[in-house]
Amino acid sequence: MAWKGKGGAGRRRRTEVLERPEYGWIWKPLLTLLVLYLVVTLALGIWWSRTPAPHSVEQIPMERRGEAAFDPSARGTVTVATLASIVETLYAKPGGYLRNDLFPPGLWLDNMPHWELGVLRQAKDLARALPSMTPGEVEELEAAIRGLAGDGLDWYRPATEDHLAQAVAALDRELRRLGEDPAEGYTPGAGLPRWLADVTARLDDLALRLAAGVGSQRWLRELAIDTEALPPRTPWYRVDDVFFEARGTGWALVQLLEGVQRDQADVLEAAGVTEQWERLRAELAMTQRRLWSPVILSGSGFGPFANHSLVMALHMSRARDLAAELAESLATASDATPSGAGVDEAPAVEPEVEEVERATDAAGAATPEAAPSPEAADAEAVDDDAEPTAEEAGDAQAEPTAEQTYDEREEGTGEGDDAEAEEAAASGATQE
Repeated sequence: MAWKGKGGAGRRRRTEVLERPEYGWIWKPLLTLLVLYLVVTLALGIWWSRTPAPHSVEQIPMERRGEAAFDPSARGTVTVATLASIVETLYAKPGGYLRNDLFPPGLWLDNMPHWELGVLRQAKDLARALPSMTPGEVEELEAAIRGLAGDGLDWYRPATEDHLAQAVAALDRELRRLGEDPAEGYTPGAGLPRWLADVTARLDDLALRLAAGVGSQRWLRELAIDTEALPPRTPWYRVDDVFFEARGTGWALVQLLEGVQRDQADVLEAAGVTEQWERLRAELAMTQRRLWSPVILSGSGFGPFANHSLVMALHMSRARDLAAELAESLATASDATPSGAGVDEAPAVEPEVEEVERATDAAGAATPEAAPSPEAADAEAVDDDAEPTAEEAGDAQAEPTAEQTYDEREEGTGEGDDAEAEEAAASGATQE
């Protein structure tokens, strides 16, 4: 009977399991899926946080112009093509545009979104300066400015990616317009001082915010940074945000400066600022060196840990000073251009005057019968008033010349006729 009791207990136990199932087993696959999701998002976050490689400014115009790549292009083509490629990178890079993401991994990433902020601000500054550089139509440039406007946080229709795509399309249309008529290019040097002034303001703001995150104020005083002008101290968890914003600013400016230099090389050379322009690019290129640490450190001196904010603040300060000098030099050169043009035109008029004077002298010497001008008569009268030398006086008394007789007849004083009458009377008396 015992075996019957055991069998009945087993049947009752199976019945209870079917009527009241235990779901403890389902947490295992759910936990596995969650771990896999975290691993995948972590890997995607690392991949998406990689800074895109800089573009080749030489190849950008050829790639964007397509079939018209080998046709002549107007001034400003490289600048517009470089700006379009930089804006396109914001939503075409791995992971796309991350500043408006609402889900992981973009939600918890902060380095790349702030890098995008630095790039976007530099694109806005140059786009606002482009209408002042061209004497032609600015409709496409205004459309690009509208596409780049805003804070870049829109995520719902239309999202920021759509605005950026519209700006790139407008810049491509402007690029085609420049290729259709190479003669209607951008005005040489126009708008550069304004753009560099905006760049100076951006770099100054970044330098101050980076300096505010440095641990010791003593290091700032050694770098000649005014500690009283610093903004409120940057929290430790925001130091990396400002650092990557500065890296994005440097990444965009290095390429934009090269594009503008290729379009305005003659203007920079005429103003004598080509070397300063190269130094500015080199200073900003130093901000793109490889970052070996996985986190942004705030160490000290020659200690085991670096101070990334301090180094970046130094580069931003130097770049700010160079940009300010360039803006001032180009503004001075543009103001001096009208006066210089007037001086260059003066020699073109002088040869004509000299030729007329030489022709008049030659004509007077070849044809003495022509009536002299009043100015020539006055000049000869002045020469006659001058005191003659002893030999000239003797010769004049001995034998009057034809020119003197001609001058006396032209003056109409009658002295020439009296002199002839006296000479005739004297000769007649001699003959008698």
